[in-house]
Amino acid sequence: MSVGSIRKIAGPLVIADNMRDANLFDVVRVSDQRLIGEIIEMHGDSASIQVYEETSGLAPGEPVESTGSPLSVELGPGLISNIYDGIQRPLEDIMRLSGNSLKRGVEVPSLSREKKWTFVASVKVGDRVASGDVTGTVQETEVVEHKILVPPHVSGVIKSIATGEFTVDETIAVVTLDNGTDRELTLMQKWPVRVQRPYKRKLSPEAPLVTGQRVIDTLFPITKGGVAAVPGPFGSGKTVVQHQLAKWAEADIVVYIGCGERGNEMTDVLNEFPELIDPKTGKSLMERTVLIANTSDMPVAAREASIYTGITIAEYFRDMGYSVALMADSTSRWAEALREMSGRLEEMPGEEGYPAYLGSRLAQFYERAGKVETLSSDERIGTLSVIGAVSPPGGDISEPVSQATLRIVKVFWGLDSSLAYKRHFPAVNWLTSYSLYVDTLSKWFDQNVSPEWMKCRTRLMQLLQEEAELEEIVKLVGMDALSSPDRLKLEAARSIREDFLHQNAFHDTDTYTPLEKQLMMMELILNFYDLSLGALEQGADIDAIVKMDVRERIGRFKYVSNDEIKKQYSDILSALDKEIADIVRRGED
Repeated sequence: MSVGSIRKIAGPLVIADNMRDANLFDVVRVSDQRLIGEIIEMHGDSASIQVYEETSGLAPGEPVESTGSPLSVELGPGLISNIYDGIQRPLEDIMRLSGNSLKRGVEVPSLSREKKWTFVASVKVGDRVASGDVTGTVQETEVVEHKILVPPHVSGVIKSIATGEFTVDETIAVVTLDNGTDRELTLMQKWPVRVQRPYKRKLSPEAPLVTGQRVIDTLFPITKGGVAAVPGPFGSGKTVVQHQLAKWAEADIVVYIGCGERGNEMTDVLNEFPELIDPKTGKSLMERTVLIANTSDMPVAAREASIYTGITIAEYFRDMGYSVALMADSTSRWAEALREMSGRLEEMPGEEGYPAYLGSRLAQFYERAGKVETLSSDERIGTLSVIGAVSPPGGDISEPVSQATLRIVKVFWGLDSSLAYKRHFPAVNWLTSYSLYVDTLSKWFDQNVSPEWMKCRTRLMQLLQEEAELEEIVKLVGMDALSSPDRLKLEAARSIREDFLHQNAFHDTDTYTPLEKQLMMMELILNFYDLSLGALEQGADIDAIVKMDVRERIGRFKYVSNDEIKKQYSDILSALDKEIADIVRRGED
């Protein structure tokens, strides 16, 4: 174990001498207060350390002690429904120890060493196991069955195994390795956060991550195992979009990282999630959620680590064969932490002061997402989807973090301040956003929802594009210069925007829309457009069409409960046919 001494302190950066025996990325304890830090650069026997706690009051000459191991997370029962900071310290346990204020140098294990878990073995003595195989299960919450896996790089024959009550650090099994030595297995394993957890191979994602958000599921879908970016200026609703996805996305496990965002937003999550009922399980949403709260008032260096802590926990659940969704809010704060540490290390700055390696670090993070065949011998498949918010200063997505992110991700949900100003939420701009997964997912939608899904989506996008072109003409020559079919086109596009794309996150019914209902809503709007177009050809008056009573019912359909949608859908179609027939008859008269 290497013990050195502090030579220089510059904010979260501490430079220590006499650290020749330490290694890059070793975790160290700084000063007599035992502040936690990580070596990020070595020059001879001098080590540059980023400290994950407040460094005020430190002085040169104080001791620095290396632990000899990299920054790692503890993976095992107890993760779900817990709230951690950026380096996996359990905030509730720290609060019980030191009150509401985070004290420096507090050492609390990430997973409780007192709590006993009921382990049910699924293999027996003499069975051969390899990396990723399930040795047994623990019912962690009512919703999540925690599979206890053989750690990576371990294979052999089970020498002993027991079912019963265990703490996370007690031995549950002994494996005789291929080289003849014995290895004790516990409910917990450790993994360095900067190292990707291994898998057999990456697969092509082919099923959507259904979110219940219409603009996402219909126009710009993301796959299970996909990556998406949500850039937008302040006040455009990035955090609410992230919250909605965390609440309703069709994932078995959700990992939510509040990385450098405002503390009150994280408080909303902590207050709201335990009270929310998961539509799939009927239980509290927290029973399948891990929260990492590393808000803007917490130390800068811990913000940089929080992203890696979160994705390592997410990979662990992916290895169990679960569908995991990770929300990072926001990667801009993480990049700013990188920039601050880079500046203190006196590295050559890149564009806008960000380090030259910003793009490669972002790529390393997003590349850890995907649909994979895990290491296990039972061909288990797991998926990890990553959705990262980006907060470009002034909403300018030409800045380095947004541009580096767009080069990596396949889905771009561009939030627009002008839409947010008009109170159109989610403020996803349908003209600038895109999803490169649409073609891949078309087969899934045809088989699992309806062969009409992609046709309806294409027509919706076409109407919205044509509306943008017509708006330019209207600005020049006014609405009266448009022909009746063009005026109808504008009305249909307005219906798409206001009745379909606009969604109220705080309305009990409208907050989540199943795919079946999304298809019905598209069909109602397109039926209105097609029947009205036919009526115009028969001489009907465009003003009468615009003022039809049934249009109000089409607009209110999104608030109809899921039990009544089929009946209401039929009723609205009948009313639409009747009103169009009346208008045509009046036109003929």
